[in-house]
Amino acid sequence: MGRFSLTDSALPLVADRFKALSEPARLALLRALQSGEQTVNQLVACTGLGQANVSKHLQVLYAHGLVKRRKNGLFVHYALADRQILKLCELMSSRVNDHATGGGRAKGRASIGRVDDSDEVG
Repeated sequence: MGRFSLTDSALPLVADRFKALSEPARLALLRALQSGEQTVNQLVACTGLGQANVSKHLQVLYAHGLVKRRKNGLFVHYALADRQILKLCELMSSRVNDHATGGGRAKGRASIGRVDDSDEVG
């Protein structure tokens, strides 16, 4: 893995993004959006979360630039702002599972979704 530049001025911004990802409900919404754009009602059905809860968490994800939205008539459609976020979640999921299995690779490990380097960013 290459080196990255985490400047002093970037530290609070990066920490803020990680804070936005620290809520399991938000991770569930990102997982649901990996299959494509969805409305709040679709996300409610997919995640089992309440409508007010989904809306609140989508607002946080939107404010941090993790999801994008577009209005179509009465409906607002949400989508991932950048599929790279799934790679970050997959990396952490892998680390969590490796740690839980004593450092070895786990068969059938839990994951937010498999994302390979060929996935488009957009």
